[in-house]
Amino acid sequence: MENPKNLEEGLAHRESLGNGEKQQNEVSEHPEAEEKEEQQPEKQKSKRVATLDVFRGLTVVLMILVDDAGEAYPLINHSPWNGCRLADFVMPFFLFIVGMAIALALKRVPKKRDAVRRIFSRTLKLLFWGVLLQGGYSHAPSDLAYGVDMKLIRWCGILQRIALVYMIVALVETFTIKHRQKILNPGHFSIFTAYRWQWLGGFISFLIYMITTFALYVPDWSFVNHDEQKRYTVNCGMRGHLGPACNAVGHVDRAVWGVNHLYGGPEWRRLKACTVSAPSSGDLRDDAPAWCHGPFEPEGLLSSISAILSGTIGIHYGHVLIHFKENSKRLKQWVSMAVGLLIIAIILHFTDAIPMNKQLYSFSYVCFTGGAAGLVFSGFYILIDMWGWRMPFLFLEWIGMNAMLVYVMAAQGIFEGFINGWFYKSPDNTLVYWIQDHVFNDVWKSERVGTLLYVVFAQITFWAVVSGVLHKLGIYWKL
Repeated sequence: MENPKNLEEGLAHRESLGNGEKQQNEVSEHPEAEEKEEQQPEKQKSKRVATLDVFRGLTVVLMILVDDAGEAYPLINHSPWNGCRLADFVMPFFLFIVGMAIALALKRVPKKRDAVRRIFSRTLKLLFWGVLLQGGYSHAPSDLAYGVDMKLIRWCGILQRIALVYMIVALVETFTIKHRQKILNPGHFSIFTAYRWQWLGGFISFLIYMITTFALYVPDWSFVNHDEQKRYTVNCGMRGHLGPACNAVGHVDRAVWGVNHLYGGPEWRRLKACTVSAPSSGDLRDDAPAWCHGPFEPEGLLSSISAILSGTIGIHYGHVLIHFKENSKRLKQWVSMAVGLLIIAIILHFTDAIPMNKQLYSFSYVCFTGGAAGLVFSGFYILIDMWGWRMPFLFLEWIGMNAMLVYVMAAQGIFEGFINGWFYKSPDNTLVYWIQDHVFNDVWKSERVGTLLYVVFAQITFWAVVSGVLHKLGIYWKL
């Protein structure tokens, strides 16, 4: 997976620092970020919504799992093109929780100027970390070298996409917050009309994406495969193509960033047209089409404009959390919208009108993953905040509190890269490789099973414990 904080929030998620003594009157997105509920005619007691951290932690755990075990288990890896597998839920889940965090963090912003300053500050921090971690400078964890040729640096990435979505959604929320109604008018759709400007922003991003995708002319394009030192040409000359070779999403990125600055290992290389090892990675066929050798940016500009819709869906769920105090009313809003999104996605996908596609970030993909996020969040909310089953999910909550730390150290391999720097005689003789081989692979006599158990115990469990210790010490990495 191309890796995907929390990403998401270094984001918005710790916008306001609350006081533990006020906890019974507040809804918080984080133990250190308590958010006061809007005052209602009848003063009601509310509690911290632990589901926010749990959902965030779940997303980080999924990211680690599919990144490090996806090669061994292709069915949980990204879909090579059309379709939606486990790995394809990670990015929209992050953007969903980013949207929820924005709604909570900005609902009582004292001054718009301060809010805008914080929004731009966090956006720039996310962009910096995104380019540093995914631009090609870091080669961790397997390669001990570092550095990047600026002619080939990758400008886009997961944190960069989160930065763009966060910035747009947060600015719209900031400049329209004065229009928020303290008490909603009666009716199931009043929550939508109360935040019509946010939905207008999402609709504009939808229009830009759809018009560009189906109307933009895509000419022939060529590139040099730097591994082979060979030039390839892809013949296009068409509009509205949704395949790997000639789609508008790739054309926009090639025109804006340049073909040398795109992701060099796109998922489409696992297609049968490209490799005999499909759906796993492998050497390309001798007769593979030219585009199989080419780059493609899965977090590019046009697809990130479509991703704004994922943030818009998330902020809607946050607005519901703010305005509706009764659990039944919250769940009615959340579940009904989630089911509606899933129905739209299924119809579009199975009629081949607009297939689900993570690489293109298609509209059906937005609806399907947004609906799934809504149902998963609602399920966790029932278990944790309604039924009080918090203990079984405590490890996810801890990871969610320090999601940026876990993302950088675990998902991006920085910690493993540091450990691998201390080797004996050979760079392949390190503590990390010894644990993988002797504690997991050799014991289970299976590299696939050993890989999975290594990810579960040596990475996810390890960082859950570290996050729990840091939580007890009150230490959090926030942007």
